[in-house]
Amino acid sequence: MRRTHRPLRNAALLIAAILLLWQGLFAFAGRHALTPPLQTIGYLAALMHTGAFWGHVAETGTAFAVALVIAVAAGLAAGFLLGLNRTAAEVFEPLLLAANSVPKIALYPVVLLIFGIGMPAKIAFGAIHGVVPVTIFTMGGLRNIRPVMFKTAAVLRLDRWATIRSVLVPAALPEIFTGLRIGFSLTLIGTLLGEMFGSQRGLGFLLMTAIGLQNTRVIMAVTLLLVVFAASISTALIVIDRRLHVRL
Repeated sequence: MRRTHRPLRNAALLIAAILLLWQGLFAFAGRHALTPPLQTIGYLAALMHTGAFWGHVAETGTAFAVALVIAVAAGLAAGFLLGLNRTAAEVFEPLLLAANSVPKIALYPVVLLIFGIGMPAKIAFGAIHGVVPVTIFTMGGLRNIRPVMFKTAAVLRLDRWATIRSVLVPAALPEIFTGLRIGFSLTLIGTLLGEMFGSQRGLGFLLMTAIGLQNTRVIMAVTLLLVVFAASISTALIVIDRRLHVRL
């Protein structure tokens, strides 16, 4: 129970520390750079009562959801193909690691040329960020399965699909889920970056517009919303991730 509640306790302490630090930075920097926590929360609540703001939220949510589905599906498929084929894994793993180290923003002009400005570009850019970690962790989880499990499946005369469903997936699930957790965060970042540099709607576009107009209230309110959403989902995923590793 203590291990289960530890991430929640740490998250609460982190939120309190951030609020204190935020208030301290506001006292130091002033209203031209920041808005105080209570004022930011109040302005965000006011924004959430406007239809235009929810239109931006819906745009970002749709792009992120589609990008995440694509990243997870493609990452799992590639991870299983490489994880079950040692030769292919040895060939492609260095390429995946190299691709993961390349700043994805350098690829955005290519994405714009292929997909144009709008929803497809945001989805593609988000999926590009998330697919590699899902692939790498899925491949690693399958490669680290103990050989005795494959021997057990052979003794039980399980066919290929039964082996994957009953043996490989449960054994590799903790590592796969870690990849999904990281892929979630990176896909969200990629989607927002896509909106900031090549979109006319969405929270990323709203944030970029506010930066250009030096509208501190909107910047802080949108940033707060994104941080709360990302931190809440990430905390829940970390709790599940730790439970899976403890069971293993």
